[in-house]
Amino acid sequence: MDQNSEVNSEKLQELQNMAHKLRIHSIESTNASKSGHPTSCSSIAEIMSVLFFHVMRYKVTEPRHPANDRLVLSKGHSAPILYATWAETGLFPTSELLNLRKIDSDLEGHPTPRLNFVDVATGSLGQGLSIAVGMAYMGKYFDKVNYKTFCIIGDGESAEGNIWEALNFSSFYKLDNLCAIFDINRLGQSDPTMLQHQMDVYENRLMSFGFRAIIVDGHDINELCKAFSEADRTKGKPTAIIAKTFKGKYFLDIENAENWHGKALGDKAKPVIQHLRSLIKSSNTKLDIASPETDVPLINISNIKLSSQPKYTVGEPIATRLTYGVALKKLVENNKRIIALDGDTKNSTYSEKVKEISSDNFIECFIAEQNLVGVAIGIACRDRAVVFVSAFAAFFTRTFDQIRMGAISQTNVNFVGSHCGVSIGEDGPSQMGLEDLAMFRSIPGSTVFYPSDAVSTEKAVELAANTKGICFIRTTRAKTPVLYCNDANFKIGKGCVIKKSNKDKVLIIAAGITLYEAIEAYKILANEHLINVRIFDPFTIKPIDSESIIFNAKECNNLVITVEDHYYEGGLGEAVLSALAESSTQIKLMAVESVPRSGPSKELLKLYKISAQYIVDNVLKIIH
Repeated sequence: MDQNSEVNSEKLQELQNMAHKLRIHSIESTNASKSGHPTSCSSIAEIMSVLFFHVMRYKVTEPRHPANDRLVLSKGHSAPILYATWAETGLFPTSELLNLRKIDSDLEGHPTPRLNFVDVATGSLGQGLSIAVGMAYMGKYFDKVNYKTFCIIGDGESAEGNIWEALNFSSFYKLDNLCAIFDINRLGQSDPTMLQHQMDVYENRLMSFGFRAIIVDGHDINELCKAFSEADRTKGKPTAIIAKTFKGKYFLDIENAENWHGKALGDKAKPVIQHLRSLIKSSNTKLDIASPETDVPLINISNIKLSSQPKYTVGEPIATRLTYGVALKKLVENNKRIIALDGDTKNSTYSEKVKEISSDNFIECFIAEQNLVGVAIGIACRDRAVVFVSAFAAFFTRTFDQIRMGAISQTNVNFVGSHCGVSIGEDGPSQMGLEDLAMFRSIPGSTVFYPSDAVSTEKAVELAANTKGICFIRTTRAKTPVLYCNDANFKIGKGCVIKKSNKDKVLIIAAGITLYEAIEAYKILANEHLINVRIFDPFTIKPIDSESIIFNAKECNNLVITVEDHYYEGGLGEAVLSALAESSTQIKLMAVESVPRSGPSKELLKLYKISAQYIVDNVLKIIH
């Protein structure tokens, strides 16, 4: 198919017919489920018809084939028309559409990758464009082939800052293989949108963000075909098609009317469907689907290894944030599909070490963390790369929704948070990650690493690269002594006993900076009080090593103390509490109990009662 050629009248009519068929399917499926968004589907019916049956190149039998053009439906509430379109391609019977939203159907209320034609979950609005941007970046700079990425964005969700972060990024990196389609249907959920149909305002804003902006009548098939052809010819910048549309287009007495968002048509469905059927005109044209022009390179992102094993000296002081960068560099040496992304903190997280091997494997996303996460999710789609996203741990809190949606998307992205806890010192509470463990533990299917030294950090990075789902690695700002031999073996869900005797009275569980406070407390207790305690390093907080914790607790009189540089809620202590829930263990939690302040690291550990001396005090209390 030549997108630059004129489209004959027969094909234009058949594309219009398809748009009406998609509307009918959307009405019927939402009526069957008695819920859904048929009016929001109707506003993009022509866009979907033109995209799937004129513009996009893809293999129907392999919806996630790596050479296919990509589509992200950011306005995920329009899922019924996405399902209807794929059914009309022949992927599955149109009769299945009537199972929309049923408990035993994968045709859910919003798209999820349970469906083989959906890359990412959408529906939490404002996130789809960042993901599409990641896909486009992968196509342009890594796969280096000509598949295109399209993203349909609702005008209501364009108020989200995440959208504008994505626009900034895509124009900066000249993603001319990206086409953002704005469905300007004027109406939000409860009120008209801010700009309604002020098309010139949308145009000026998008042009100011470096896009080629094209205003079209979103219900005019010919205008849409021409606009997509222009987008295909545009080089050096992304394109935005700004489509003026109407919610409930062609729905009698409903078109452009308020209070129809998220409602099935009910009794009004029959006359509307009759009207839509009357608009379908006979034609002699069959709509064909174009196959991808070229294939993409085969890649292998399994069994990823460090290029060399750790080479440290026990006792050598080195920050785990630095050894994270070293490990990342080693991964890139072995596999050029390891990609590091950062948000202008690369010289603090040490993700910049990747650039020593290959600057192409590092993506600077600037101070726009929501887009940073979305781009990473897009890059990871279709298993084209292994992605590590670095930032201060505190800054991931603003991306919790993106990470949550990433889990629903079944994404494989590794997050690495540095500068955690009060131990970062004088920078103060705005920079202190004290909620990060709780946040990442709450993500379904996540793996949460908390390595305490250089060796365990390198091993955590290697393990994360080979682990499905979302992984989080918590790194420490301060230098800490190497604890483990270079050949130490680490496994997810298995902790390590650091100090042990046959006379241990209390089990102390700690990680990161507080592990070293626990070791200092161990020395004080042994030398000054003649008391032996056992020190346990969990390595992963999720899954926690319940078996070892229960076993070691029994050997220590079922007395346990946890100490962490994190708030009480959701951190190490609560993970250990869960592990010991059915035991008779007495447990004392030590954590940061209030919003901290600036100050020297050691002083802050004392001020918030997680220092060695406070561990000693709690040991003495719990055994008497």
